[in-house]
Amino acid sequence: MPHPPRARGRQVNVFQALALLLSFVLVAGVGGVLAAGLVLPGVAVANTVTDMSVTAFDELPTELEQKALPEKSVILAADGTLLATFFEQNRVVVPLSGISIHLQHAVVAVEDKRFYQHAGVDPTGMLRAAVKNLIGEDGEGQEGASTLTQQYVKNVLIEAAEAEEDPVKRKAALKAAKGAEGPEGYARKLREAKLAITLEKQMTKDEILEKYLNIAQFGASSLYGAESAAQFYFSKPASDLTPGEAATIAGITQSPGKWDPTRDPAASEQRRNVILRLMQAQGYITVEEADAAIAVPLADTLRVQPLKQGCMSAGDVVAGSGYFCDYVTKVIRTDPTFGETLRDRIDRLYRGGLTITTTLDPREQTIADTEVKNGIPVDDPEGVASAIVSVEPNSGKITAMAQNRTYTAVSEHGDRETSVNFNADNAYGSASGFPPGSTFKPFTLLEWLKQGHSLQETIDGRKRPLNENMFTACGTRGKNSSWTPGNAEGDGGVMSVLDATRNSVNSAYLAMGTQLDLCNIMKGAAELGVHKAGGLAGNGDFDSFPSNIIGVNSVAPLTMAAAFATFASGGTYCAPIAITSVMDADGQPLPVPSANCHNAIEPRIANAMNYALSNVWNGTAKSVGAPGFPSAGKTGTTSENEHTWFVGYTTLRSTAVWVGFPDGMRPVQDKTINGKFYRNVYGSSIAAPTWKRYMEQTLAGVSVPGFAPAADKEIFGERVGVPGVLGMSEADARKALTDRGFRVTMNGSQVPSTYPAGSVAEQNPSGTAVRGSVITLTLSNGQPPAGPLPGLPGFPGQNDGGNGGGNGGGNGGGNGGGRP
Repeated sequence: MPHPPRARGRQVNVFQALALLLSFVLVAGVGGVLAAGLVLPGVAVANTVTDMSVTAFDELPTELEQKALPEKSVILAADGTLLATFFEQNRVVVPLSGISIHLQHAVVAVEDKRFYQHAGVDPTGMLRAAVKNLIGEDGEGQEGASTLTQQYVKNVLIEAAEAEEDPVKRKAALKAAKGAEGPEGYARKLREAKLAITLEKQMTKDEILEKYLNIAQFGASSLYGAESAAQFYFSKPASDLTPGEAATIAGITQSPGKWDPTRDPAASEQRRNVILRLMQAQGYITVEEADAAIAVPLADTLRVQPLKQGCMSAGDVVAGSGYFCDYVTKVIRTDPTFGETLRDRIDRLYRGGLTITTTLDPREQTIADTEVKNGIPVDDPEGVASAIVSVEPNSGKITAMAQNRTYTAVSEHGDRETSVNFNADNAYGSASGFPPGSTFKPFTLLEWLKQGHSLQETIDGRKRPLNENMFTACGTRGKNSSWTPGNAEGDGGVMSVLDATRNSVNSAYLAMGTQLDLCNIMKGAAELGVHKAGGLAGNGDFDSFPSNIIGVNSVAPLTMAAAFATFASGGTYCAPIAITSVMDADGQPLPVPSANCHNAIEPRIANAMNYALSNVWNGTAKSVGAPGFPSAGKTGTTSENEHTWFVGYTTLRSTAVWVGFPDGMRPVQDKTINGKFYRNVYGSSIAAPTWKRYMEQTLAGVSVPGFAPAADKEIFGERVGVPGVLGMSEADARKALTDRGFRVTMNGSQVPSTYPAGSVAEQNPSGTAVRGSVITLTLSNGQPPAGPLPGLPGFPGQNDGGNGGGNGGGNGGGNGGGRP
């Protein structure tokens, strides 16, 4: 049977408790502090004022659990620039050798002059304090008589209480740790005394002093430890403190709210001078040193370096970097690399003393912030938003992230101030993304090329009603539902895939989609990291709907920049990363999230994608003009100009720019933005010029390698002979052509011809064509063509279509044939 709990001793009143403490003091004075704990009676101490009881001295704990102290964490740019600091307690732990001997002496002089003589408690001081507290002396407050060792013990107990997660337990632990001075605090002091005695047996005086100087509070605003105090008040390390500076800091800890020199410099100066005289009296400094330090006004010595906590300070260091800083904190909060639970991860950021080095390039960030605001100023009357983000191909490093808003983390803020990061997913920035429009088309092109089609293959891109049952998703035909999508570029026509890409023809891309499986398109996009902005990667793939060929689900700009970086790299996808290294408080490296770079598409496919998308400068972005280095990209505009994009890249950077209203589908039409009137805003209006300005400055003076050349197979495809079907019936002609792998479309009008009415009078192209291309047929109306004009050479009424449709170029293919 286990022993029953030991019964508590009798209850005593306050004066009996004081007698117990005095007994301890007297015994300690005669027989030493260690013997005192062996002879005190087993009584319990209580008083009716606080209704608090404690176990007898011999039942008090003897082991002090010392955990790592909370330290501030810092976020650095790639070059080491300090962006932001995070802390619950602003502290940097340093060894005693990193703390000025003057500060060591000043603290001992004012707090515990017999520190090097006693064994954890000071019987003389305790007796004096007990008597003074009992008779009510000392108008400045009751004297505690705690040694530095006891003060350290108290701070450890308070720190342990602060770390308690359960609020009820936390309150009780704080009450027990802090207690009260005078008679009500004797129970606490007995516990501190016993722990201090044990601690002195385990640690040297220097070890105790070092720990005290790192745990003590030295300011009213969460300022802890000698190093942080020295940096805050004097902008120097603790190792370099002068006697006057050391005395200033040493005087604070007794009452941080009262003696903080930034709050009351005059009172702090008086206390500094008192401590300097104590240091002199105890032989730590000479009379001359004390006089010299006292002669200098405290205000003249201060070099206060305010430490702003959080990401709101980041923008003061590197323009517009508050949003990137916030993104980094979200990565830490959500990634299990930094802890098993959310509480663990938050504690690690605010208490773990981490040094977090990020991918942000201050120069590029400054350019990005400048140019996104040059595109649309923060205070522009229309209120249209814009965001830009850039990543490095082959690494996934985010080098710049900006938007035309001012970062703030406060609940009440101005109209153009927000903490919402337009560049990031909901999980990393509280935004919901934006429909990408035509910037999503490259993922259909990607699947097109994977399936063996080519860029010069012709397709029927004429605007016409479509039905969802024309499309296949995961092997299943869609439902019977009609749909007539629009074309910003007109009625479309028969054209090459290359022309459909550079001119961003909706109807042509939807026609391509009818030849592919929508699930494969969305899967291919997901393999490049594309997902809905409302979810985490891998949990929110785009829906396999025909409308998503032209981008209706919402996506984050960062996601698009990383996906296009796959093309730039020749097929290697890297998840975007913001952190390159994390060091803990002891300087040891910690794991960081990996970019997980891997081959996602074949190089030959990537090369063809680059070839196709580099033609954007001859198409929808022609008005912007190509930059002076090899580049590629895609414009994007949603149906009513609500959201416009440009996602472009080189082999060195992939950058996405978005423009629109962040709060929904609001048309950006008939707007005067940055002093210029726009009837309709397109991807080439603001997004592409912003991209170009940013990229040209970022890559100025840098040799930008070009893209690897595309192979003929991906450009031209397999050319095969086209059966001659002139004079055949429409049905026979269709069969002959489809049997050879071609697709057939009919010209809506009939033409004069020597062939019988209703038979094929013209075909375009003839001879040879890329397998899978569209062959346009025109039927005869049975009327003979007109003869040649007098005096002119003979001109036949039909031809083979020339280069217009066969090569898929220009308007020839769009007009469906070679009629002059």
